[in-house]
Amino acid sequence: MVDGPAGAAVLSSASAASGSWTVYHGDPAGDGVAPPVAAVDTATKAWTSPSLDGHIYGEPLVYAGRVYVATENDTVYALSASTGAVAWSAHLGSPVPAGSLPCGNIMPTVGITGTPVIDGSRGEIFVVADELVGGHPAHRLVGLSTASGTIEMSQDVDPPGADAAALLQRTGLTLDAGQVVLGFGGNYGDCASYQGRVAAVPETGGTPKYFTVDAGPGESQGSVWMGGAAPVVDGSGHIWVSTGNGSVHSEDQPYDDSDSVLELSPSLQLVQFFAPSTWASDNSQDLDMSTAPVLLPDGLVLLTGKSRIVYLLNGARLGGIGHQEATLGSACNDDIDGGAAVVGMTVYLPCLAGTIAVRVTSSPPALHLLWSSGTGGGPPVVAAGLVWTIGQDGTLYGLDPATGQVRQQAAVGAVANHFPTPSVGDGLLLAAGADNVVAFAAPAPGAAATATSPASAPSSAPSAAPAAPAQSSWRYIAAGAFGALVVIIGLGWLVARRRRGAG
Repeated sequence: MVDGPAGAAVLSSASAASGSWTVYHGDPAGDGVAPPVAAVDTATKAWTSPSLDGHIYGEPLVYAGRVYVATENDTVYALSASTGAVAWSAHLGSPVPAGSLPCGNIMPTVGITGTPVIDGSRGEIFVVADELVGGHPAHRLVGLSTASGTIEMSQDVDPPGADAAALLQRTGLTLDAGQVVLGFGGNYGDCASYQGRVAAVPETGGTPKYFTVDAGPGESQGSVWMGGAAPVVDGSGHIWVSTGNGSVHSEDQPYDDSDSVLELSPSLQLVQFFAPSTWASDNSQDLDMSTAPVLLPDGLVLLTGKSRIVYLLNGARLGGIGHQEATLGSACNDDIDGGAAVVGMTVYLPCLAGTIAVRVTSSPPALHLLWSSGTGGGPPVVAAGLVWTIGQDGTLYGLDPATGQVRQQAAVGAVANHFPTPSVGDGLLLAAGADNVVAFAAPAPGAAATATSPASAPSSAPSAAPAAPAQSSWRYIAAGAFGALVVIIGLGWLVARRRRGAG
């Protein structure tokens, strides 16, 4: 048996349904590994959706023949996975004009920013909408039928006493113990007064639970935003998040849960934490921990962010302040923000200057930079033997997992999201542009691409409610085999470089 969070992560991920992508980066552990895919055809787009009514910041989701996206105009869309045609749309309210907020960089309105989550057993998609209510911003969790878009639950999720205008719901949403779990932070610029929060809300509605960062008298900030990644849920139902800079800038003051990784129980009780010994200095320089915690085999955890230092931790004993197992300094020359992709002990990380690959060893604990691509930069996923990432230039790249070299690429178009990430499901690889979704054929092994052109789209009448997804274990067999291949190729490449006298 594998101890610690990583073994549990494998169990939680095994529940993903073939062909579905219902949560940020594909499963509760956020590992970013797609179902088995023969190849991705980037030579020709399978389809491009119509322009939607606002910017898209969340990752597209896939479930039961539909692709689901939400916009900053507070509208949720269900698209046909075959054609990209709109099956239904639901406008939830009036988004918040960007100019009415104390700061920020989402324009021209702020609506639904975090990636939604789908509960297939309920046939329900959950989103958090930032809306104008009585002339003031408010954050509302909404559950909609995946079949029809009918609203099935609606719940105010603003923390008591919080200034809703100062809060941004940036993380993806996830599910745990019958709850929708999400994070709150501040707007870009850390203006006004806010506190980082983790919220857990019953799927049927009810009083939310909160964990608050920088909760001491006079404290603020400590954003839970993670570059748009969702809180990570391990197989024991524990919730893992990273936090940003807090308002405490002196080690002489009590630690404030900022600049850290936190393990929380399903009831949001703090189980344990890690923060670097430089936490107070990091706070003063806005050096957030801004990636989702990465749960690895052998009970290890990887964490990084704006400091560009990668930390390797013992998941069973995070150890509090300054007790990392290993570090890798200056892993890239820009911030590392968002979710990762994980294959075995290799982690592909979203450095804004281009995706990087880090190899982890457990005995002795160590981190090794395999490559730095200088390409892409959006949170990566793994599919068809390549690492897929979207750059701010609006290009989708497929990178060689052993070298980081570009093997495939295709234009997606301008992106609005600062941390765009693709998804894979129903025989498609999906990428969101600024206000539409682009699909590329990605059939399963032995299957033929079947997408038709939008011109031949069928009626947009909703389909019947889908059945609950089945359990399977193929995903981790494939991931393990792929991980072994990466190691063999990577070691051979490194040996060859050394023989050539490369530095």
